[in-house]
Amino acid sequence: MTDVPSANGPSGGFKTIGVKLPDEVHAQLVLIASLDGLSLTDAIRQAIDGHLDRKRSDGALAARAAEAAAEIEREAALRRDALQALFGPQSSTPDETTTSKRRTKEQTSP
Repeated sequence: MTDVPSANGPSGGFKTIGVKLPDEVHAQLVLIASLDGLSLTDAIRQAIDGHLDRKRSDGALAARAAEAAAEIEREAALRRDALQALFGPQSSTPDETTTSKRRTKEQTSP
């Protein structure tokens, strides 16, 4: 499968993908879509929706997703700790401090 940018652009809410299928599978899919009164695109979307529904109800997938979320949280905590160690607890960013000093000098200068 390849991911091709959608004609609608990033804000269009759709992605266009290209899928290589054996000729026999394509012929069967076209026939089934036609018999069901669907476009090939709609038949593929229905198949994908069904696949996603089955995966959502799969307990093993849910457990792996929870593990992945926990790993993301661990990595985020490590990065936060690294930033904290590097910069320490600061109430303002360096840009804000510099700007405040400039304003104070400007206000006190005649």
